Amino acid sequence: MGKVIAVANQKGGVGKTTTAINLAASFAATEHPTLLLDIDPQANCTSGVGLNPRSVTASTYEVLIGDVPVEDAVRSTEMPFLDMVPSHINLVGAEIEMVDVLERERILKQALRSARRKYDFVVIDCPPSLGLLTLNSLTAANSVLIPVQAEYFALEGLGQLLNTIKIVRQHLNPELELEGVLMTMFDTRLRLSNQVADEVRRYFGDKVFKTIVQRNVRVAESPSFGKPVLLYDATSKGARNYIALAREILNNNQRFLSEAEETQEESTPSGTNRRPNTAATEAGDGAVSSSPNTNGDTLPESSPSTPASGFSL
Repeated sequence: MGKVIAVANQKGGVGKTTTAINLAASFAATEHPTLLLDIDPQANCTSGVGLNPRSVTASTYEVLIGDVPVEDAVRSTEMPFLDMVPSHINLVGAEIEMVDVLERERILKQALRSARRKYDFVVIDCPPSLGLLTLNSLTAANSVLIPVQAEYFALEGLGQLLNTIKIVRQHLNPELELEGVLMTMFDTRLRLSNQVADEVRRYFGDKVFKTIVQRNVRVAESPSFGKPVLLYDATSKGARNYIALAREILNNNQRFLSEAEETQEESTPSGTNRRPNTAATEAGDGAVSSSPNTNGDTLPESSPSTPASGFSL
């Protein structure tokens, strides 16, 4: 059973969609079958991988209202091992249509139940709000990844998001964990960036990823070409940052990967292989590294004793 990671933050412009696209692409680059699900009505994640939101016949909207199973909404992308469930502007009205549905918070979780068996990771790009769409994503997820822009205002909404996550854990999804906090748009030249990073680490402790995502023009350009930055410029700083992030997450999720492999072996007929040469990739090409921030950038180490040591939601 694959792991579902929701990329969420109710503040806009912090790099949620960019992170969802490039993290999913980085998983796929290490030959881990990955499903990228766009649940944001803006559909920027959909266009960011080269799909036209206006031309899709089945989207997250049809999945949520029950018209089609998620398997019928899956689209292939230019990148091997990466599939996509696109979004559509119709998703704007989904929350209203779902109001009277029984257990409306669990619709996405039920829809993804069968699809999770086919993928090692499902990455959900959440909308910049704490509405029913984000609530469905958090209920369906095993963990939540929170991108935080290295600026002061980005910190202000974190308390409300963390409170929402606690409520979800108490009433809807007791197994929801914090995958980590990712510093994005980090400018090493600015003292402010380092001050914000110190503040985040003081609160979250080791829940902050060692990898940071620096400001990089290639990351900003790639969506206009409908490509993850790995396909647009694999040698760029941004591409290296997201590969390092994927390695760090893979290194922390060996249990889920082992379970996904066992599930696949049970459901795959003898003689077939969904993921050729994965073991060789992990062992030889460094897909999973004991030093997860290799070729990436790291945040300065926080003091060993902080209020957030051992932080748990």
